[in-house]
Amino acid sequence: MGTTQLESVPEPKYWHLKTVLSEALDSEFSVGEILPNERDLAARFGVARATLRQALEQLELEGRLQRRRGVGTTVAPPRVGVAVGTEQHAWPGAAGDVWQAADCTAAAPPAAVAAALETGPDETVYTVRRSRVSNGQPVAAELLYIPASSVPDLSAIDAPSGPARARAVLRELHRLELEGQDSSVELGSARADDAKELDRLPGAPVLVVTTRFLADGRTAALSVATYRADTCRLTFGDSGGVEIHQGPERQAS
Repeated sequence: MGTTQLESVPEPKYWHLKTVLSEALDSEFSVGEILPNERDLAARFGVARATLRQALEQLELEGRLQRRRGVGTTVAPPRVGVAVGTEQHAWPGAAGDVWQAADCTAAAPPAAVAAALETGPDETVYTVRRSRVSNGQPVAAELLYIPASSVPDLSAIDAPSGPARARAVLRELHRLELEGQDSSVELGSARADDAKELDRLPGAPVLVVTTRFLADGRTAALSVATYRADTCRLTFGDSGGVEIHQGPERQAS
């Protein structure tokens, strides 16, 4: 078979440099270590600083590097595993939950959320805002929508607002018997509010995981979690699926 026009195009210089840099990160640097400045790196690899900058930007996009204001470019920690499709179901806020409750408000939800919850347009829905942190950095933000009908005995007196209110809503939700849950994943772009919370620029790539929690034959809660695409990976199955370690000796475990 003949060579296509695309196959005949040479690999960009910055792309080859990215591969070389990636190998250097695996063998010479540890997580959190600050890389030498661009001038020294360019001299070491014998490339123009513009080429080096392209390679560094690509490694940052892939989650291998982090650029921190006032610090420099550092080696990023391993990606956070996001379990999708596991058969082990649990309510948000159950034992072992890594999310941190931040706030809770009560109002009519957006139309798309009301449709997913099958609630009336004016029915009150509690919106619990939570965040997830790994290695000291934010990696995900979540909006958890819970209809008032799912927590009918909630008392506004015990926890009027803030994280305490959020935890009170979750505790009341746990009174229901969880019948199942299902999740879907799609690639998206960070909205302004998510970008601020995740320390990214608006429009940065994110993974949006939407989960329905089922009880009493209906959707009792709906989670919309936004993960930084550069710090997270998806895992499937109860065992966490297959992880590919991008080290000098690439192996699957």
